[in-house]
Amino acid sequence: MTFKSIGVLAIGAAAALSFASVAAAQTAAPKPAAAAAPMPNPGPVIPGVCIFSKEGAIGTSTVGKYLQGRLQQIGTQVNAELNAERTAIENDAKALDAQKATLSQDQLEQRNAALQVRANAFQRKAQLRDREMQATEQKAVQRVLQEVGPILQGVYGQRGCGLLIDGNSVMGANPQMDVTPAVVTQLNAKLTQFPFDREHLDQQPAGAAPAN
Repeated sequence: MTFKSIGVLAIGAAAALSFASVAAAQTAAPKPAAAAAPMPNPGPVIPGVCIFSKEGAIGTSTVGKYLQGRLQQIGTQVNAELNAERTAIENDAKALDAQKATLSQDQLEQRNAALQVRANAFQRKAQLRDREMQATEQKAVQRVLQEVGPILQGVYGQRGCGLLIDGNSVMGANPQMDVTPAVVTQLNAKLTQFPFDREHLDQQPAGAAPAN
């Protein structure tokens, strides 16, 4: 048998299965580095120095948890779509292999070619869905950050911060300098969820010129 889609199908299957790990990674709430390894003696509060973790704020907020759950739900839908198509192609490949003794060389080559076209199209779809999942996550996170920005500015002024440090780059610090919880409290009062669906990168606006 000259059908070459077995390797392609394996790549497509791996791409489909990768969505499970993507969804799992998205559902894991990120934590600021300072919280991951608290120091036994945090030391004094440094006036004017504040710490904020963007990932920690999103991961622990109500809207962040909603976002993570919704992404997992979309990922499950994508997996179901790809797994069904992959299984159909694999079953047809097995059926063709079982029938090869009864087919002429021309018939076998034609059906091989048709199956190969389907396998290639499936691989492209799996790669597209991967990009769409990434775009969906980025857009959803950006929506949350639009709300975080003004809140963080307000907390920055209220706390009299003169220096704001990324919490992910801090190995240890006095937790009283961390303004992340204050931002999360206000974010929870302002936004708990918002509707969003998977981005469709294969759909261009009407009249849009194709990319060169």
